[in-house]
Amino acid sequence: MNRISILNTTIDNLAMNDTLEVIQEAIAKNEQIHHVVVNAGKIVALQNDTQLRQSVNESDVINADGQAVVWASKFLGKPLKERVAGIDLMVNLVRFAHKQRHKIFFFGAKEEVVKKVVEIYSEQYSSKIIAGYRNGYFKREEEKDIAKQIANSGANILFVAISSPTKENFLYENKSILGNVNFIMGVGGSFDVVAGKVKRAPLWMQKSGLEWFYRFIQEPKRMWKRYLIGNSKFIVLVLKEKLFKNSKKV
Repeated sequence: MNRISILNTTIDNLAMNDTLEVIQEAIAKNEQIHHVVVNAGKIVALQNDTQLRQSVNESDVINADGQAVVWASKFLGKPLKERVAGIDLMVNLVRFAHKQRHKIFFFGAKEEVVKKVVEIYSEQYSSKIIAGYRNGYFKREEEKDIAKQIANSGANILFVAISSPTKENFLYENKSILGNVNFIMGVGGSFDVVAGKVKRAPLWMQKSGLEWFYRFIQEPKRMWKRYLIGNSKFIVLVLKEKLFKNSKKV
């Protein structure tokens, strides 16, 4: 895979179809892939959070989830093919699991949300794709037991819908316990979208890089700091890297 390196992180230059092929091949070979996505906010966070940076950069496949990251890659002369949104990848893999008779474990969100996600996918496809589910509320000392529960469920795929950096660190620290699960991935707030708790932006806003603004409008009190301050910090990081790159040429 062709990886680029920007802003203290590495990102695989993969389109959606490329990513799906890599994952499907790994499952066919009974191998494990630890997957992660990065957006502007996560890249800002990992500048000072060394544990998160390690959890991200040592993953097997790293996709650019945010359109801002794709734009930054082009501005910095290392263009990525396209944005691979985590929720779109998850939806594609649920469909793939149904076709290939694989099983999925859904871990995260509130109890009523994850239960609703399982109900929706069981009705849309089949309950046979469900290896198990669990809400995302737990104590640190419970992590190993949760990982063992998932590993013993017979799941081929694991989706973790917990906020950063908890989900990245959980997967990184427990991937040996989860060794028989072929694909492990953090999906953030995707369960809330599938369950209908949060609306996703229209397609034109997604393509225009305005999905963050649509989310901000829905939950301004909770999201203003993440998006307005976080996006401003991301722009500063990109400009600094551009200036540093140009100064090295002189």
